[in-house]
Amino acid sequence: MFYGEYLHALDKKNRLIIPSRFRDSITEMCIEKFYLTRGLDECLFMFAESEWKAQENSFKSMPFTKREVRKFKRLFFSGAVPVVPDKQWRVLIPDYLREYAKLSKNIMIIGVSNRIEIWDRDKWGDFYKSSKQNYEEIAERLIEF
Repeated sequence: MFYGEYLHALDKKNRLIIPSRFRDSITEMCIEKFYLTRGLDECLFMFAESEWKAQENSFKSMPFTKREVRKFKRLFFSGAVPVVPDKQWRVLIPDYLREYAKLSKNIMIIGVSNRIEIWDRDKWGDFYKSSKQNYEEIAERLIEF
């Protein structure tokens, strides 16, 4: 799927170019459409259409009677927009999503297995610095071999 960190820049029309390594995976998996939405930690999530449908199905099982579920689903789905890469492998980031993630010109495109995350470069740097110190502790708590 999607792996790695790539420094890119938004163009004047708020488009990003999908990294070439991701393009190979996209072509192999015959992905034509993505869904871009508000992510967590002030980044954007970009899902291939099949993964988006899987995420959507998992959210359907959450009870809408719970206030936090309603709130999360509203923000997550109201921010979603379908995007199709153009011939130059660019996708447009709508203004409201760019503002949500506080994206400047310089961005990081991060492969996180089943999704792509889009971060402002400085925000990613801050996140990485603060998280790398706890990497092994987090692994110990979450992963059982």
